[in-house]
Amino acid sequence: MPIIKSAKKRVRVAKKAAVRNSKTKRTLKGALKAFHKAVTGKDASKEKRKAQSALDVAAKKGVMHKNKVARKQRQLAKAAKVGGTAKPAAKKAAAKKPAAKKPAAKKATPKKK
Repeated sequence: MPIIKSAKKRVRVAKKAAVRNSKTKRTLKGALKAFHKAVTGKDASKEKRKAQSALDVAAKKGVMHKNKVARKQRQLAKAAKVGGTAKPAAKKAAAKKPAAKKPAAKKATPKKK
């Protein structure tokens, strides 16, 4: 047991953080399980959004590393695509006509003496 006042406070702060982090992990785990359960159903896109949001929260709070979160989100997208629940890619709109180019203005270069 810590004796110094600041060490006692660190124990209290660490305990609060552990509770907060475990809550975030629990909600993340539940969201991921719900997505994987509904991956072939109609609710999959909704569950995917919830899971990705939970992953973003975990990254923001420092519970998971940002690269791990990015990897998990790619895996979710891939699973949704394989399950057939991903939205089909929208066709690109008709190509826009390029704007008429204006003639380039000549730059005045100072003469050397």
